[in-house]
Order: sequence, then structure tokens, then C-alpha cells
Amino acid sequence: MSLAAAAPSPTGTTTHCPYCSLQCGMRLERVGRTLNVVEWSEFGVNEGALCRKGRTATGLRGHRERLTSPLVRDRATGEFRAVSWDEALDLVARHLTELQAESGRDTVGVFGGGGLTNEKAYALGKFARTVLRTSQIDYNGRWCMSSAAAAGNKAFGLDRGLPFPLKDIETADVVVLVGSNMAETMPPAARHLDRLRAAGGKLVVVDPRRTPTVERADLALQPVPGTDLALALGVLHHLIATDAVDEAYVAARTTGFGDVRRSVTAWWPEQVERVTGVPAADVRALADLLAAHPRAMILTARGAEQHAQGTDTVLAWINVALALGLPGRPGAGWGCLTGQGNGQGGREHGQKADQLPGYRSIEDPAARAHVAHVWGVEPDSIPGKGRSAYELLEALGQPDGPRALLVFGSNIVVSAPRAAHVTERLASLDLLVVADMVLSETAAMADVVLPVTQWAEETGTMTNLEGRVILRQRAITPPEGVRSDLDVIAGLAERMGQRLGQRLDFPTDPEKVFAELGRASAGGLADYSGITYDRIRDEHGVFWPCPATPEGAVPHPGTPYLFAERFATPDGRARCHVVDHRGPAEVPDADYPLHLTTGRVLAQYQSGAQTRRIKELPDSGPFVEVHPLVAARLGIEDGSLVTLSTRRGELRAPAKVVSTIREDTVFVPFHWAGVNRLVNDALDPTSRMPEFKVCAAALKVGGHR
Repeated sequence: MSLAAAAPSPTGTTTHCPYCSLQCGMRLERVGRTLNVVEWSEFGVNEGALCRKGRTATGLRGHRERLTSPLVRDRATGEFRAVSWDEALDLVARHLTELQAESGRDTVGVFGGGGLTNEKAYALGKFARTVLRTSQIDYNGRWCMSSAAAAGNKAFGLDRGLPFPLKDIETADVVVLVGSNMAETMPPAARHLDRLRAAGGKLVVVDPRRTPTVERADLALQPVPGTDLALALGVLHHLIATDAVDEAYVAARTTGFGDVRRSVTAWWPEQVERVTGVPAADVRALADLLAAHPRAMILTARGAEQHAQGTDTVLAWINVALALGLPGRPGAGWGCLTGQGNGQGGREHGQKADQLPGYRSIEDPAARAHVAHVWGVEPDSIPGKGRSAYELLEALGQPDGPRALLVFGSNIVVSAPRAAHVTERLASLDLLVVADMVLSETAAMADVVLPVTQWAEETGTMTNLEGRVILRQRAITPPEGVRSDLDVIAGLAERMGQRLGQRLDFPTDPEKVFAELGRASAGGLADYSGITYDRIRDEHGVFWPCPATPEGAVPHPGTPYLFAERFATPDGRARCHVVDHRGPAEVPDADYPLHLTTGRVLAQYQSGAQTRRIKELPDSGPFVEVHPLVAARLGIEDGSLVTLSTRRGELRAPAKVVSTIREDTVFVPFHWAGVNRLVNDALDPTSRMPEFKVCAAALKVGGHR
């Protein structure tokens, strides 16, 4: 088994946090049998600062629940038995081959994750399209950043979370956070907000809850969940009405603004107030603040994006930024605060149903030809566009859907919308294979569980929210019996290739995989071909695009700043898009009179498969935030057990009576099984993002856990 990394340094190993998209730098030091997390202040994103999750990130090392042997489940008894790697991989390869011979290539699906390294994401996409030759591959990042990605591509011709370094927040005059609780979801980044305000800058936060981030704000707006788009339309209306549009920029660098100008005529601030609940005076105050400061940033996050109209919502805020001439200006612009650790890189190199490496379209003949040449296959052998993440899961076990699913880096049972329905679909499969480090809720349902390495036990690159490609370095040896995902993919490829009479190259050395990824991405929007492991180490990360240069020429420096001179569209101009507010797919009524919204808490991450097993992180389970007026009306006391219900299911949890939430809204963190059972699976028509962030709900006292 090859993990291809140098032995840990006696003074420690520089690496990066295993959690969010900041990818904070840290150093791991061995002291006897203990692995300590210590400061790596030279890495500029976090300057040594870490949140409590980062500081305790080594807590899974040696954990009693760590998997160290492949497991095969007896369907008759439901019991697992430990088997050898050869037996497990032989079994999987045999079943996959037989299923495809019987029912066709697309009878096997693949589901990836936004926490996989670039190398793993690339290898997984290559495996799906060259060995399995299935179109049925997507990943959980579809549920995180896809609406912002779709909007960025439509407006600018390119999707990169931030088109500037995160630290530039400090240089802005105004920062508007739409749907972001940065202080809790990525605490080390909140220092940039504090420095912004210390320098005299202003912070605006748009959120239906009064979060710790809102406590830092100079202006806080609390819209009805699902109405951020209407708020953006009202801001743009006021900018136009007060002649605040940068007409020279609009004329020189955009197209389509005339139609947008006409489309917002009905969205005067009083109309916006009726829809959003935000006072008209605050709508005007936000617009006036943006108009008065040329160095302004508008940053969107999941609160605005995880909606059935998420792409249009982001486009509406991009229209505001373009009207003011912000994109491409120093200290200004629009950006997306990407969520998952490799949410950016994960969608660039082949995990998504519609993409090939380098952020190429799978439907582009030239892209197919380029990637096929790197892979050593015929372009026509690469399958076409498949189903998006939720549609893939919904099709499982159906007559025209996959009968087998391989899952890498995702805990679907907890994270999927309408999770009870998705769990039923997983249970209907002929074969479910899950690669994980612990027996997550999804792994517990699997027919075969493959134990894989965790972040500190392997080397590989990630791409953070800035588009900075960074390098996680192996610091410790994995437990006996554990293999990397690259080894698993290579092992399956070898076995299935033998059965099919083909042989394709699947290196297990991550540096070799990264070099191949670079060749496959060359010439694409996300061009990594000029990036090497050595450059990443020397430069503390390299921003893409970074094309290769001829031998002997000066290497490309990378691209920390985008759009200064032109956008990534054929004519170099940004596209303004007409969008209109339709509202959530499901609105409150007499039976379900409240808005339900979900989000994160400080101590937990995603489905909690890692963080809930680390004893230093507090875990009191899910809770329901409810406003005092609603609590009084329903007879709910703080800490009392309540039943929260939607049209899809129920959750019983203790109430937290707080005055920091809208009276018409309840909030539940999504880290625990059962929460996403409640949310709506309505999809954005462009991004195919489910509407996690709002649905109609009812609340009552009591219930049994």
C-alpha cells in the first residue's frame, strides 16, 4: 500500500485542518504517543488561529470506533463480519461486474464528497467514467455551493468561491454577509471582520437569526427565510432610483443591465418590506451604504443559496455588485463563502455529473477529447451527463436507476434532504459499498464497508474558498488494516479491468495523481498544470488558474485576483441576469404555520461523523430555537421537549427559547440524524440544489425521544 509521503519531521509536520473551507494551517507534533496540534503562524489564511474543532482535530486518532478491517454484512442477520481486503475488493468487483453485465453501465452509481482531496476526487471521477463507464456520479457538494457556482458561471463565466484572497476583507470599506454566520462556522475568519471594523469599515449581516456574527454588525437585517432575493431586488431598485449605478462600468464591462434595470421597477423598498419583513428604511440604508463606499464586498453563503431559487438569489446580489462596479476592483466584489473543506476543488475535477477535470463541461467535445487523451481512452467511451446528487439518490433501486452505489466521503443518511425517503432508497439497493473511517449512519447500512485513512494519515491537496491549492501532509502512520481511498479505487480498477479485459493506470502515490490531474486540467478554467507539491510547500499554496509554462520559462505566479481586466466569458464582459422573486417552494399555512430553517453550531461539523466522536467537543444533540412569543403561545418552556413536524416527518428535541430569532421562524442545527428528514427536497432548476434552508413547520409541546 502506497501513501507516498515523507516521514514526519522531528519538529512536526505542516498540514491543514480537516474541516471547513478555510483549510487553516496547523502543525502536528509527536510527543510520545500523543499527537499535538500546534500553531503554524506563517500560513496567512489563519495566522496560527484555530477554532475548537481544529484544535481537537487529532481526537479520532486511536478512537475505539475507528474501523481497521473491511466489513461484509450478512443480509439475513444484519450482522457484519470482518474480512480481508482481497475478499472485500473481490466481492465488490464481482458484484459490480455482474450487475453491469445484467442491467447496463448505469446500474452502478458513485457518490463522492466535498471533503475528499483533489487527488481522490479526480481518481473517483476517472474510475467512474473509464472503469465503470457510468454516467451516474455526483457528490454532496451539490448540496452546499452549487447555486453560487451556477451563478458565478452564468455571470462571470467562471466559478471560484472568492475571486480575491480572504484577507482582502480587511481592506474593504463595507462588507455585506448574506446568509453567513462566519463567527461560528469559520471562527478564524472572523478576525478579518474585526480588523475591518477596527479600521473604520462597516459590516452588514443578513440573517433571520441574531447570531454571534450579527453581534459584530453595524447594520443587521432579519428577512423572512427564503426572501433574500427580494431584498437584493429592493437594494438594486434604490441604487437605480438614486442614480448610484456606475454607468461607465456597466457600459464597458457588462451586458444585459438594461433589462435588469427595467425588471426591478416594482421592487420599491416598501414592497420589499411587505415580502421580507425588513423595514424599508433598512433596505434604503443598505443601498446607501454600498453606494457611498466604492470598496464594498458582497459575500453570500448557504443561508442565501440552499433554496429552490438559490441560483437566482445569488445572481440578484451579483447584479447589485455589477451595478456598483465592484467585481475586479481592489478590496471589492462579490464572492461565495464556500463551506466544505474541498467544496471548491471537489467540483473542479470530475465528481459532478456534468464535469470533467479542469472545470470542463462533459458535453464539450473538445473537453472530452483532451481528457480522453490523458486517460488513454476513446472520447466516445466517456459517458455523458448523469443525474445530480439528489436525483441520483432518488433513482436508487428504481427500474431505471442504479442498483448499486459506491459512497466515498459522505454520510448520506444524515446529510441528504428528505432523509427518511433517501434512506429507503439506499435500503432498496442490491449492493451498497461505503468507504469511511468510522461506522457512520450510512456505513451501518452498507453491504461492504471499507476502512480508509483520515486526514493526518495521508498526503493530498485541497482547494480552499479562495481558490488557493494547499497541501495536507502525512504526519502519522495509519492503523494496520486501513488503506487510502486511492488504494481502494486502484484495487477495484485492477480487479474490474481484469474481468473486462482492460488495463488503465490508477496510481496510488498522491503526487503522481496530482501530476496527472494537472495534465487533465491543462487549458481548462481551473488549470492546475503549473502547480506542483514543491511550489505549494514553498509558497504556502498556489492560486488557480496556474497554467504550466514552457521549460526554462518563468513559472506562472498563480492568480489570486480575478476579473481585474476581463471576465471569463467569450467577450470578456459579465452577464447581468433578470431574476424575480418567487418565494420558497413551501410556505406556512394553518397546519404548518412556522418557517423552519437549519444551520450549523460551533462545536460540530457536517453530519458529525467525526466531531461527535471527539470527547472534547460538546455534544448535547439537536435543539429547536423558538421565539419567546411563540413559546408563550404554545406553552413551551426553555429546555422542555417539543415535537417539530413538517410534511415529511417529525423531530423531538429540547426547546431553546431565544429572542434572537424571528417570531415566525424556528431553527434546528443539521448535524444529527433526523433533522434533514424534515427539510424540503424541492430543487433549484439550474443548480439542482435542494431547499434545505426553508420549509413550513409546526411545533407542539411534548413527545418521546
